[in-house]
Amino acid sequence: MPIGHDGGVTSLQHIHPPLVQCAIETERYVAAAGWDQPVRLFALVETAALLAAEPALAQQLGRDPGADPADALSAIEQDGLPPTDPLEDFLGMLAWPPDVAGAALVVERLVVPPEAEADLPDDPEEAARMLAAHPDRVEVRLVVAVTRDGDSTALLRQRAHDSDDQVAIGKDIAPDLVAALAATLED
Repeated sequence: MPIGHDGGVTSLQHIHPPLVQCAIETERYVAAAGWDQPVRLFALVETAALLAAEPALAQQLGRDPGADPADALSAIEQDGLPPTDPLEDFLGMLAWPPDVAGAALVVERLVVPPEAEADLPDDPEEAARMLAAHPDRVEVRLVVAVTRDGDSTALLRQRAHDSDDQVAIGKDIAPDLVAALAATLED
């Protein structure tokens, strides 16, 4: 679960693989803060190793260091991010130490039908204004999570359907963002 999240581990860990479970918990943690948030970045670490290395954290969370499944992951938010615009430049500069098993990125975006993107101007600021004014725009929050071993998942929450039971989960939701985040884990 993301550090700072109140409450225990949900029963979902028995339904979803560890990466998906961690992404769901991270998405819910971020969703609790509402919309219009900046980009948020999380290091994914093995929960057992984290709690073994930080006994005070295990005690604070009321967790037995050996109680989680061996492959469980925990998300640790990375504070103090530099400006992330454009996001691709930020990800291109990012690298993780070896003890980080994966990473999760949370971004909010406007999505429009493909035909609306065909007529966008080359100027990024003008294109952003047109997208923001498009009548068929949809505001979404994406959570993309990847591990060093190549596993990935993405979650999508629409602002118009802002409910935990309306979050889409899949590997094919944001393939370019998955690839960019995965590249930050390469040696």
